[in-house]
Amino acid sequence: MASASDQDAERRTRLANERTYLAWWRTALTAFAVSIGTGKLVPALTDEAPLPYTLLGTGFAALGLALVLGAFARQRAVERAVREGGFAQIGDAWLIVLSLTGLILGAGVIAVTVA
Repeated sequence: MASASDQDAERRTRLANERTYLAWWRTALTAFAVSIGTGKLVPALTDEAPLPYTLLGTGFAALGLALVLGAFARQRAVERAVREGGFAQIGDAWLIVLSLTGLILGAGVIAVTVA
């Protein structure tokens, strides 16, 4: 039987996992909002060609979808690790994909801002 201190640590870890899951969702919802703003609102308010904005908006929407999927996968992995008394390290491939996506979208924002 686990001690009260161990049970408390497990509760804190599970609550932190829940907060992290919700943070991933908040980030995904932000990406969706940026997608709508970039892909639909900006072209409607300017005389510029809509294609670059549509592509950027689509990229931000794809990022939002990836974040929702990542939130679910990460929450399940951490929960499983807590149950088993281990640690769930996030994979390097996932970090690389998210980082490259952010870099590409950021460069796209710079490109349409400067052009």
